Amino acid sequence: AGLAISAGNAVADSTLKMVEVITSPPRTEFLKKQIAEFETANPGIKVELISLPWGQAFEKFLTMVQAGDTPDVVEMPERWMGLYANNAQLEDLGPYMAKWDDAKTLGDRAKQFGSTVNNTQFMIPYGYYVNALFWNKKLFKEAGLDGPPATLEDFVADSKKISALPGKYGYCLRGGPGAFNGMHMFMNIAAGKGGYFNEDGTSTINEEGSVKGLQMLADMYKDGLAPKDAVSWGFNETVTGFYSGTCAMLNQDPDALLGIADKMSADDFAVAPLPVGPSGKSYPTLGYAGWAMFANSQHKDDAWKLMATLLSPKDNLEWAKEVGVVPIHNGADPDPHFKT
Repeated sequence: AGLAISAGNAVADSTLKMVEVITSPPRTEFLKKQIAEFETANPGIKVELISLPWGQAFEKFLTMVQAGDTPDVVEMPERWMGLYANNAQLEDLGPYMAKWDDAKTLGDRAKQFGSTVNNTQFMIPYGYYVNALFWNKKLFKEAGLDGPPATLEDFVADSKKISALPGKYGYCLRGGPGAFNGMHMFMNIAAGKGGYFNEDGTSTINEEGSVKGLQMLADMYKDGLAPKDAVSWGFNETVTGFYSGTCAMLNQDPDALLGIADKMSADDFAVAPLPVGPSGKSYPTLGYAGWAMFANSQHKDDAWKLMATLLSPKDNLEWAKEVGVVPIHNGADPDPHFKT
């Protein structure tokens, strides 16, 4: 079951049900803070926040919807949007955006990525996740290495040297829930091209380069360069494996910083671009999620008011700093936080 949270005890004119699905304790606490500020500014509106654990979020949320327990506002990962939009369950946000002052500074990518289904704005992203390589400086030094791997060959070679240290492993392999994206990313790097399909519509997954990339990961696991139980690891386990010092490298989105920076000294780890493949190029995944409104909401104007507040330049900039995403509004780049 999800964790139900509400701020304030006053009787409200309307109560909004909101579901978040990419959850962690500090992230949820920050969202609660933003919701509390919204409720203070809008005393007639109360927000009930339901936080679903990411590992089971897809199944739990689908069960809620099938049972008729739909929210007013939902956090919508990009891979979910087609399911709910094509079933006519999401509200077209275009008319709301047309009257939204902050739409003037909204980046074109936010408009593009939020309207990938039927060219309709069913979601507005709150930021973008770019995958990168976290590396443990202390373990690298102990293994006689002075920097992160630049190529896939270096990645494997460095993993071998680090795995020679007692009780240590080179790579925090994600073999359980959510593993496909990371594995496919290494397949793309090895193949020297991104995406899932060629221009003629054929899949790239069985091409020689892709197979070599997947085989590289399988061999690393079989050769003991990743923990034995990593075959079942999801997001939380890989992040824990990294900040606990069990393994020295982790490819992950910036939101992993929430846990890592809380557990490790900033002097002990760093973030680097993912290694390049034989083509000399790398293909990090770009992910995004945002806020969407369910079409059967009985409080659409209030739901939009909540979304517009969370997606405003001020709130979005604060959110981006907290959870490690690239902000959605033009003009955020001069902020010192994004210059480091």
